Amino acid sequence: MMQEIWLWTREKLAAFFAMIGRGLRAVWRYFTGWLVTISGSTWRKVGVAVPLAFILYILVGMPIVHRVDDTVDLPTTTQSGGAHVVADIAFLVRRETVEHGWTANDPFFQPGWWLDNTPNYQKGMMSALSRFTFELRDQIGRARGSSAVDDDLEQAAGNLSKEPDRWVIDFSNSILPTTPSDSYFREAAQQLEAYNARLASGAAVFERRSDNLQATLDRIALDLGASSAALETYIGENAGGVLPDFGADDLFYQVKGQVYAYTVILAALRKDFAKVIEDRDLTSIYNELLKSLRAAATLDPVVVSNGAIDGVVANHLSMQGFYLLRARTQLREVSNILLK
Repeated sequence: MMQEIWLWTREKLAAFFAMIGRGLRAVWRYFTGWLVTISGSTWRKVGVAVPLAFILYILVGMPIVHRVDDTVDLPTTTQSGGAHVVADIAFLVRRETVEHGWTANDPFFQPGWWLDNTPNYQKGMMSALSRFTFELRDQIGRARGSSAVDDDLEQAAGNLSKEPDRWVIDFSNSILPTTPSDSYFREAAQQLEAYNARLASGAAVFERRSDNLQATLDRIALDLGASSAALETYIGENAGGVLPDFGADDLFYQVKGQVYAYTVILAALRKDFAKVIEDRDLTSIYNELLKSLRAAATLDPVVVSNGAIDGVVANHLSMQGFYLLRARTQLREVSNILLK
């Protein structure tokens, strides 16, 4: 009985696939017949029009997609008991992935792929947000002496750490469609907002202790120190060259994005740790720290140049590195005061 059912099923499936095959062959014959009717002049026009339309689409789309938003004062609101820094991080992630559009993973047929300043700016920003979220998970968002990690912060930190240039098709990971980077980032924003809502209701932890602030500032100083070293190395190896330096603006905007994110984070931490800053008499130096970071975050040259240090042409990387060095020194000074 089972064998008869199997034979009948196989026969019906074979007939079904045969019918699909006949239909596809008929469609192919119709399509090829239609192609034959198109004249050579029409093909030549199509051959010229399609590339021109694509180039026009890219040229028009590039300035529309280009976004380097370095607005430091964000229009965020925080519920009583919530954390300003969490609200600001979630806002930045949503702004860059939804409002502005995430360009770092755009394929070649989208205008964002042909840009370099915006993708590098977004990558630098996300790297800073990711690093701080890990700090939030491991230090600030858990009670002293507790091994329990907040689930929302755990998931948000993991999602923000995804590589920023993953598109729907990524053959380095899978031959099948995969989840793009910006989807992970938007999910992280939801998890951060959920954590902040629980924090406002008293169901989550945000330890506003001086040692947490001190440890966080040390991590940020280390990250900025690495960027400062990268700028110094690049200037030493490439400054003052005769040929255009296309790598200078890539590094400049990546560092700019990182510093911008840390400027927003540290401005928010000033509100969240207001009592600590006031008790330790840090208001003046903390303001100077934010001033230095803001200066680096809002540098906006028309063209990024990497001229010789003592040359006529400006060296924007050097100026960026100066502000970073000053900010890092001020971070260390704040950290030293908190240690006392």
